[in-house]
Amino acid sequence: MRAAGVFYSNVAAAWRGCFLFVGQPLFEAVLPLPLFKKPDRENTMKFKTLMTSVALAATAFACAAHAAAIEVENAWVRATVKGQLATGAFMTLTAKEGARLVGVSSPVAGVSQVHEMTMDAGIMKMGEVKGGLDLPAGKAVALKSGGYHLMLMDLKSTLLQGTSVPLTLVFKDAKGVESKVELTVPVAAVAPAGMAHGKEAPMDHSMHGNMPAKKAP
Repeated sequence: MRAAGVFYSNVAAAWRGCFLFVGQPLFEAVLPLPLFKKPDRENTMKFKTLMTSVALAATAFACAAHAAAIEVENAWVRATVKGQLATGAFMTLTAKEGARLVGVSSPVAGVSQVHEMTMDAGIMKMGEVKGGLDLPAGKAVALKSGGYHLMLMDLKSTLLQGTSVPLTLVFKDAKGVESKVELTVPVAAVAPAGMAHGKEAPMDHSMHGNMPAKKAP
């Protein structure tokens, strides 16, 4: 038994030696202070802060990689006139691996939603797309006048042509992982050349905005 105890003691000593020879210099190269020579409260906090920063950086990298898989083209917001409380935002979205557009927000609007325009017995109807807009892998999905689009309601000010609007798009992939894409979108009276897909369907977004939109509880 004593021989076994000596053996395990020697093994433990060897592991400690390996750590002091390899591990300690490695950690001291990362940390500016000799953490393992002086394990005080300050150094412990520095170590925790470092580990938290590493974790946050890894998470941010993963989100950025996912966001890069969503391509946004020809984005624009329709200009408004004084007193108009709603307008539309349009663009083309392409998800390399498939995703859903589940939300949108902007500081210029009290309520922002993904909408769809449909015709029912010759009557134009607009409403929120429940559950998000599906973006099939590799397929360009146009958010345009007369179809899917983004609605900005309860506008806080008039959106003038030539200005820009911040937009945040929220996506979810097949695994339910959420990511965001931040945009700065130009305000224009008509669609840019890249968004011209035949004759543009007439859409009076002010029909949404004459009454304040109902905010989600």
